[in-house]
Amino acid sequence: MNQKSSANPIEVIDPIAIMPSIRHFLLDLQNRICTMLEQEEGQGHFIEDKWEHGEGGGGITRVLAGARVIEKAGVNFSHVHGRQLPQAATAKRPELIDASFQALGVSVVVHPLNPYAPTSHFNVRFIVVEKEGMAPYWWFGGGFDLTPYYGFVEDCVHWHQMAKAACDGFKADAYAKYKKWADQYFYLKHRQEARGIGGIFYDDLNEGEFEHCFAFMQSVGNHYIRAYQAILATRKNHAYSQTERDFQLYRRGRYVEFNLLYDRGTLFGLQSGGRTESILMSLPPLVAWHYDWQPQAGSAERKLYDEFLPAKEWLR
Repeated sequence: MNQKSSANPIEVIDPIAIMPSIRHFLLDLQNRICTMLEQEEGQGHFIEDKWEHGEGGGGITRVLAGARVIEKAGVNFSHVHGRQLPQAATAKRPELIDASFQALGVSVVVHPLNPYAPTSHFNVRFIVVEKEGMAPYWWFGGGFDLTPYYGFVEDCVHWHQMAKAACDGFKADAYAKYKKWADQYFYLKHRQEARGIGGIFYDDLNEGEFEHCFAFMQSVGNHYIRAYQAILATRKNHAYSQTERDFQLYRRGRYVEFNLLYDRGTLFGLQSGGRTESILMSLPPLVAWHYDWQPQAGSAERKLYDEFLPAKEWLR
């Protein structure tokens, strides 16, 4: 949602008063996501790395790698302070240049080993900025999306059912609006193809009361767990060959391209002097690029391009 004009100001909040409740929810969400992934993994466990930000605050990065089900997963909590908003945030808000900020969030990327188990991405964030002569300005953002390598209609329907359920009760048109935004956002313009089957994406959310927007953040986080666990549990033991593994590594290249070229969270983190290891935790451990490779007509690989990547309405 776009920033509101001064004629219709957003609710004025006290940053010191609201931060504990947001921080508590995000730390609990990080714990619950890690617990879910360890349950589906069955053997491996997350390692934890606490870090500090140069201008204040810090975070907790958790990584699970090289396990039986999950080749790499990162679940990162951060609460950082900065003296100046990065360009990724001020490009659409020039009046906030030279404003100090606090940013809290949880970001998740899961790259399963099995090519039939899709990669998932989740992120929620809250940003509040303060500048002399103006009231604190705040907004929420986030969402979740799914990147299959071999598509299953029932998985896509379930994923979008959970996305819609996350939006139900917030606004009547929230799912339709945020699904469309995800289809447009998770798109590789230079390839003219989608990264995956989308989900929901929102940013600049400050419409209505703070508590209402905060409740939406909580709903999105809770529904991501339900959305992904069911799919991972179903696909993690699917039989596969080297052919499927090679295609998975090739398609992961698209994931890398998107995150380094377009992802707002990546750009915000790097421009704000964030911790590089935590910011780039989203990248897969193995990836492959092949010059001008094209899937064969009629193949399962071609089916991904023809039947799953083009944006469509999965809920009828």
